[in-house]
Formats: sequence, structure tokens, C-alpha cells
Amino acid sequence: MSVVSLLGVKVLNNPAPFDAKYQFEITFECLEPLQKDLEWKLTYVGSATSSEHDQELDSLLVGPIPVGVNKFIFEADSPDLKRIPTSEILGVTVILLSCSYDDREFVRVGYYVNNEYDTEEMNDDPPPKPVIERVRRHVLAEKPRVTRFAIKWDTEDSAPAEFPPDQPEADVVEDDGTAYGAEEEELEAAEADAADGAQEDAEDEEMAGAEDTAGPSAPKAEDEESDAGSEDLEAESSGSEEEDVDEEEGDGDADEDMEMGEDGEAATHTEAGKGKQMQGQHQNEVMVH
Repeated sequence: MSVVSLLGVKVLNNPAPFDAKYQFEITFECLEPLQKDLEWKLTYVGSATSSEHDQELDSLLVGPIPVGVNKFIFEADSPDLKRIPTSEILGVTVILLSCSYDDREFVRVGYYVNNEYDTEEMNDDPPPKPVIERVRRHVLAEKPRVTRFAIKWDTEDSAPAEFPPDQPEADVVEDDGTAYGAEEEELEAAEADAADGAQEDAEDEEMAGAEDTAGPSAPKAEDEESDAGSEDLEAESSGSEEEDVDEEEGDGDADEDMEMGEDGEAATHTEAGKGKQMQGQHQNEVMVH
């Protein structure tokens, strides 16, 4: 916690000629007695490309500081033109108002400053060598940039922590390396499971292909059965031809003809039964398919 807090800064002479003094009305608050004075400084940034042209316009020691709200006016001289590059006199630059305690800066206020001629004609067509008497500065007091720093004041308790505070709960947290190794093991196990699953799928596809290859073998069996049926039919036709030949001869014994006829009829019925049986089997197999 800062012992001194900056409450406000007011630019008094703004706009003003380039060579006029800077005047600031500064208001701050002190929360406890201080053993040393506050040092206020005003710095002019002479170039945007190098800090070699920065100028400390003035510094002021304020003290002793009473507890409470305090106000004072800080005046500083204009910058030295000899220390500013000629090309950097006109245009936009920066001034810095800072305050330190015991050589430790705790607050800084930055303002943009626009330096230009007092007429549009000279701004549109500036002379080769700047005419300082015609240059006016305009501090953009509405848009300051305030930066605060934590410093040590008069007591050790006010000193900022040099190291982060102890965090006992951090020892309880699982080590990142262990967790990282466990994640790698889980990832490898998942990849192995995926590979096994892919292998099983490939084996299932191979089995399915084997079943598809074995499927057309059924018609071959049906063809064999049909061939067997055709053989039986040929046998029946040959048997009937033999009966016709026996009947044409007619010289043989009638009993033999009857026996042959009975044998032929029995053979015919047998073959027909076989044919029907085979046809029934063929129909059943077709129905199954």
C-alpha cells in the first residue's frame, strides 16, 4: 500500500508559447508521517528515437509532509533548444512528471505535447529553420497516462515482496511430469485397443469373404443331384426301351414276359419313386435357400 497517493494534476498555462514555463497544480494525500521529503521532477522527451535528448527541466523537494491532503504549484523551465534535434522541435512529443521518495520512484504521469505554429499558413508551409517565437505548445492534459510503482517507505512492513508468498497447497498438487506420463500411457493403451479392434474387423471381413466364397458351392450340389436325376431318367428310358424290345420279340415265354414286365414295372416304380424323392429333395433345398 502506497503511503502517498496522487489525487490530481492540473496544467495551469495551457496552451502557451514554446519557451514559456510549465506550471502544474499538484494535489496528493499522505497517510502517515514521512521522515524524508518528496522529490518531484519534470522531464522533456526531446526525441522519439533516442533517450539521449531527454532533458530534466526542473526538480523540487517538498517536505516535511503533513498527514492529509496537500497541494502545491510546480514550475519548470522550458527545454533547451540546443539539446533538441531541429527536426524534432515541431510535432508531437512527451513530458513526464514523476515523484520519488528516498530515490525510489512511486508515481509517473505522462502527457503528450503538440508543438506547432500559431498560423495555418506556417503549418502548411513551415520555414526551413524553426521560428521559436511563433511556435506554441499544447499539452493534452485531458489524457494523462499514470503509472504507479510499489516501493519501500519508512518501515520494513511497507516494502513490497521480493519473492512470491509461500503456497503450501502447491505441494499437494500432483506433479505435472507424473500426470504427463500417465496421459502417455493412456494414449498408448487406446492406440493398442484401436489396433486390436482393427485386426478383429479385418479377421471378420476375411471370414465373411470365406463364407461368400463357400456360398456358391450349394448350386454345385444341386447340379449333382440334378445330374443324378437325369441319370435315373435315362435308366427309366432304357428300361422302357428294353420292355419294347421284349414285346416285339414275342417269341419268348409268357411267364418270362410277365416276370420281365413285373420287374420292369417294379423298376419303373422304383425309379419313379427315386425321381420323385430326388425332386422332393431338390424342392426342399430350394425352399431352404
